[in-house]
Amino acid sequence: KQWYQRRVPITAGRFQKYRGLKSFRTSGWDPQENLPRDYARISQIKNFRMVRKSLLKQSGSDKPVSAGSHVDVYISDVPLSLKDSNSSSLAIFSLLPHEQRLSVQHVAQARHPLSTVDIKSKEHLLAQVGFRRYVVRPIFSQHTKSNKHKLERFMPVTGNFVASFYAPITLTDSPAMLFKIEEDSTVSLLSTGTLLSCDPDRIVCKRIVLSGHPCKIHKRAAVIRYLFHNREDIAYFKPVQVRTKHGRRGHIKEALGTHGHCKITFDKPIQQSDTVLLPLYKRVFPKWHFEYF
Repeated sequence: KQWYQRRVPITAGRFQKYRGLKSFRTSGWDPQENLPRDYARISQIKNFRMVRKSLLKQSGSDKPVSAGSHVDVYISDVPLSLKDSNSSSLAIFSLLPHEQRLSVQHVAQARHPLSTVDIKSKEHLLAQVGFRRYVVRPIFSQHTKSNKHKLERFMPVTGNFVASFYAPITLTDSPAMLFKIEEDSTVSLLSTGTLLSCDPDRIVCKRIVLSGHPCKIHKRAAVIRYLFHNREDIAYFKPVQVRTKHGRRGHIKEALGTHGHCKITFDKPIQQSDTVLLPLYKRVFPKWHFEYF
C-alpha cells in the first residue's frame, strides 16, 4: 500500500461530513441519515428480493420461455405505419409494477478486455440495462459482501466492481453494459455485467487519510505535528481513533499550542520513523442525471 501525506491546512467545516470508524467492516452506519435532496424524487422498495420474487410469480415471468422456442403473439390496435415500415424485426416488451419509477440502480460490472481508457466517477456514460438505454453519471465502488463499500475514483481496469446511478427500477434479471459516448456521438463498450439490485440504502463511502509525524516521544505518549493545523480541528476530531503504519493505535488527548500540534497516547511506544494516520469516511451518492438515449 502507498500512503500519501496530506500537508494542506484543513478545517472542521470542510471535513464535517467525514467521520471516523473504529472498524470499517463492523461499525454501524445509518443509511437514512444526511440524505441528499435527490432522494426525495426516487422510490424505494423494502426487501427488494422478496418483492421481485412475488411480482415475477404473479405475472408468470418467473418461468420465462426458453431460447429457441416458437411463440405466437397477438397484438391489437397496431398502427398501419408499422406494417409499411422496412424493418424486418420488432422488439416487444412490457413493464412490471413499479418499473416506471426511478430509484438507485446497482449493476455488477467487469471491464472489457479491449477497454483501456480512464473513466472517472460521475462521468457521463451510456447504460444499457435489459431493453432500456439511458445516459447516467454513475459512481464506482468495490463489490463486497459488507454493508459498506469503498468508493473507486476511477473505473477499475481489473476485477469486479459495482456502478450505481439513478435509473428506473428493473425487477427481472437483466444484462447490463456501460458505454462511453465519443465526441462524434458514437459509443464504445467499457464494461459488461448484470443487474445487482435497486436499493437506495446501499452505502458507498469515500475514504481519505490524514497523516502526521511524531516530533517528541515519551513512553506511550507522543507529540504529533502536521496531522492538524489549528486547535479547532483537534477538538473536532478528538473522539476519532488514530493508528500508525506499524499497527499502533491511540487516542488524541489534548492540543498543544496554536499550530496544530497534539498529544496522543498509544497502546504501545511508537518509533520516531513511524507515521500517524487518521482515516476518515464520507458517504457519497450518484450525480443526478437521467435521460433516455
